[in-house]
Formats: sequence, structure tokens, C-alpha cells
Amino acid sequence: MNERPGNQLFDAYFTARDMREVFCDQGRVQAMLDFEAALARAEARVGLIPQTAVAPIEASCQAGHYDFAALGEAIATAGNSAIPLVKALGKQIAANHAEAERYVHLGATSQDVMDTGLVLQLRGALALIESDLAQLGETLATQALRYVATPLAGRTWLQHATPVTLGMKIAGWLGAVTRSRQRLQQLKPRLLVLQFGGASGTLAALGEQAMPIAQALAEELKLTLPDQPWHTQRDRLVEFGSVLGLIAGSLGKLGRDISLLMQTEAAEVFEPSAPGKGGSSTMPHKRNPVGAAVLIGAATRVPGLLSTLFSAMPQEHERSLGLWHAEWETLPEICCLVSGSLKQAMLVADGLEVDAERMARNLDLTQGLVLAEAVSIVLAQRVGRDTAHHLLEQCCKRAVAEQRHLRAILGDEPQVTAELSAAELDHLLDPAHYLGQAHTWVERAVAEHSALTA
Repeated sequence: MNERPGNQLFDAYFTARDMREVFCDQGRVQAMLDFEAALARAEARVGLIPQTAVAPIEASCQAGHYDFAALGEAIATAGNSAIPLVKALGKQIAANHAEAERYVHLGATSQDVMDTGLVLQLRGALALIESDLAQLGETLATQALRYVATPLAGRTWLQHATPVTLGMKIAGWLGAVTRSRQRLQQLKPRLLVLQFGGASGTLAALGEQAMPIAQALAEELKLTLPDQPWHTQRDRLVEFGSVLGLIAGSLGKLGRDISLLMQTEAAEVFEPSAPGKGGSSTMPHKRNPVGAAVLIGAATRVPGLLSTLFSAMPQEHERSLGLWHAEWETLPEICCLVSGSLKQAMLVADGLEVDAERMARNLDLTQGLVLAEAVSIVLAQRVGRDTAHHLLEQCCKRAVAEQRHLRAILGDEPQVTAELSAAELDHLLDPAHYLGQAHTWVERAVAEHSALTA
């Protein structure tokens, strides 16, 4: 009677259960029925319909009364979900209160029901996403502070660069999460608005009572009454989808970093382990980054869905043919993918397994070359930039050719030892002394997160 059969095999992996509940058939139908019940209350408040009609209408506005499979079949003929639902609602009401049936859906159009119903769903989705982002941010802030001084190789173009810290890398993830939280706060007033325009957006069927009813309806649904109906102005929805796309991309960045750090050759940071997690059907030794795969997968899929929303923006006149239809499953699917990505990100961030000793060994893989810049900068102040750069470049080449540590090469080079003592060279070639502002970046990212959370 409720859910139609569907493809559920991957839902638990790619989608959070609570988000799927928002956008399941029951969630969609209930949101549209909430609009119809609120419309009846608003019109009764204004005096357009009798107060006695409200209770019978409200009693029938329960999704459990309706056969979703039958509604699905009817949608194929009707062209949208509101037409068969309103018809079924009318029949439900008429069976118990024939008088009230005549006041159902008065002055509204199908798109009012569907779009406002969608906004109600998006309000629920937004609350879930904001909560998960806040929780993820708190976890990342904790981890950034924990590893604020843990050095590891910075990598540019996938090659060792200069030392960074794990805390600084985590702070980068945290900053992206914080900015997405800020964006959601900023767009919320634009997104959570009523859609109510009637047949062509004029509300002509409601006459002089149109605006009082519209205001009452917005109040009943706890939505804002916008400056005008937005039947074919879809920027609000696309803005929300765009921010979700940014969230998916930022989480994809987190997942990509984790997966690279988990590679056998690096083996520095790992997703949390659990029985049966990340194994192989044939290789007993495997520990695959299955959480990171969800983050990267969502970051890969969401842009294509988002392009559909952008492509559907130039809608025709006052009601679109096909472009509106293209949105119906697209934005909900983006929400579901982002929700699954967030759930996996929270699991990964909370249970990070860090091998600081491996990080230290990896930093020394190039035998001091990652700190050539540190020596060059100090030496440049004594012999000039070009001279210092050329000298260090030649020393690095010798270190590679002779397979010796850069410290030994520099110690044998008279032009270097004439300017830098052994103690200075030891200091300059210690990764812990060349971390720059890594600590500051962590503090700033955590402070911004805390300011938003307070």
C-alpha cells in the first residue's frame, strides 16, 4: 500500500536513511497533503470557505490513506503527481463529508502543490544536512587540534614538496565545511518560501482575497511569502543544488586525500577499521577505503545532476513543458547523495587512524630533499638568491646521484659550510622546524568553526 518496489541494493551505502525518508513516496505525498491542509486552514481564516470544511479536509490529508502504486500509474497519464493526488483526496473527503469536498484545492494549481511540497521536503533535508555538517565540523576541529604539530610530507603534483602537518590538512577540510554551513544559512531565507500562484501566477481565482490567503497560507506552513510566484523562476532551487554540489565536492576532496594517504606506498592515515569493512572477495590482505569511495562517488555524480538543474532553468512562459519535469527527481537525488557522503565523512573523520612514525619515515624518503628550500632561503640571505638556489640545486642532484642524504652533501660543500654551521644545518633539515604557519591555520579554521557553532 505504501512504498513501491525499487532498487534498494545501494541505498544503505550511498544514501542516509533519514534523508531517503524525506524523499520517499510517503514523504513526497505527505508534503503535498500538508499544503492542501494548510490551504484549507488559510482560506477558512480569511473567510473564503466555512470553518466546518477544515477538519474533514485535514483528516484526509494523511499519506497513509493513499495507494502510492495507484498514484504512480495515474501520474503516467496525468503528467504530474498533484492531479491524481488531489482527485484521490477529493474522493476521500466526499466519502465522509460531501460539503467539504467542494472546497479542496480552491484557487491553487498543481505546481503550487508540488513546488511547495518540495520546499517542505527541502526544509527537512536542509535541517539534516546542517546538523551533519555541524557534527562533521566539530569532529574535524577536534582532529585538527590533535594533529596540529604532526608533520607529514606536503605533496604538490603528487610529488613530495615541503613538510606540512596533518592538522593543517584537516583544517583545510574543516574550512570548506564551515563555508558550506555559512552558505546554507545565507540561502535559507531565499529557499524556504511559498509557491502559490494559481493557474498562471495571478491568483485571479481568489479575487480580492488572494493576498490575505497567500499570507495566511505562508504562515500556516511557516514559510516566507515571496515577492511573486516562481513557477518558472527556478534560481532558488538551483542555488540550493549548487551549494549541495559544493558540499559534495568538498567532501570528495576529503575522500580523495584519505584514499591517497591510505595507499600502500604512503600508509600514513587510514579510515577506521571494522569487521568486514574494506575487504576483497579474493585478497585477504586488502583494506580498501570504502568510505572515501562514497565521498568521491558523490562528488563525481552530483555535478551531472546539477547540470540538469541548470539546463532546466530557461523554462517557458508561466508553466514549463519538460524542464520542470526534469527537476522532480534530480534535486532529491542530489540531497540523498550528499546525505550519504556526509554520513561516511563523519565515520571517517571520527575514527581516523594515524601512523605518525610512517609519516616521519616518508618525510625522509628523499633523504632531506624536501627541506632544500629551507636551506636555500637562509643561504640566500648570505650569498644572494641566485647563487644559493643554484648551489642547492647542484647539491640536490649530487644527493640523488650518490644516493646520500642532503645533510651529508651539504656538510661536504665548502660554499655551504662557510656560511652555515653544523648546528644550523641540523636545525634547517629538521621537518619540525619548517612548518611555517601550519599551527596558525589550524587555530583560525577552528576559531571560524567555533564562531559559527556558538
